[in-house]
Amino acid sequence: RMPASVPEADTRHRASAAFSLSFLSLVFSITAFSSSYWCAGTRKVAKPFCTGESKGDLCIRFNSPEGNNSQAVQYIWETGDDKFVERKFHAGIWYSCEEMINEDGEKCRSFISLTPASDRGVLWLSIVAELLYVVLLLIGNMLMSVEMCYYSSVIDGLKINAFSAVVTVLAGLLGMVAHMMYTTVFQMTVNLGPEDWRPHTWDYGWSYCLAWTSFACCMAAAVTTINKYTKTILEFKHKRKKLERSLKIQYRFPDY
Repeated sequence: RMPASVPEADTRHRASAAFSLSFLSLVFSITAFSSSYWCAGTRKVAKPFCTGESKGDLCIRFNSPEGNNSQAVQYIWETGDDKFVERKFHAGIWYSCEEMINEDGEKCRSFISLTPASDRGVLWLSIVAELLYVVLLLIGNMLMSVEMCYYSSVIDGLKINAFSAVVTVLAGLLGMVAHMMYTTVFQMTVNLGPEDWRPHTWDYGWSYCLAWTSFACCMAAAVTTINKYTKTILEFKHKRKKLERSLKIQYRFPDY
């Protein structure tokens, strides 16, 4: 009895591992898809004129006692580093936000409106692929949870297992394509986007890393599910061969 229970326990452990990886992938993908930190960096913008009681180094002061000093004015307008200030920004699939100068909060714009017209079709394909990626991950999670609670028929469990493996692999492929398309669109927007948005320095943010981590978890869940299906099939074939051998022995040497 003990050897017979070991494969069943191992199968349940594999099913639990696949479900956990798939669930993590779903959570990571939803978090990344809804956030705006796929890319982050700084923009170099001209300092505004100081108004009212504005103080600090983030605006140009002409109302100071030295405002009429020709040397001060010449230094302000001829020195590029003193004329500009770096403003932090972050962008995602849906919108791009940048910090306000001398004010609290952020100013956000739709990232779709910033994308060059020639690349908006690719961006929409990326969005559709991301949505399908999330939907397929959700379907895969539901199938894996049903399989974990389904004990009446091993054959039906194998069918659900095979279907969940196909769905998870398809989700992973869609996620990979969606992430790569967004990367291409963002780089094109950096080069050809509006002048008042183009970043001075930028790099990929935590949402981008989370999206690829979701893809890695999805593929790990798919591999675990396929491995579980293959191992179960091999165990069935092994048991069938043992049964056939025992039947042949009983047929040749019947008990009297």
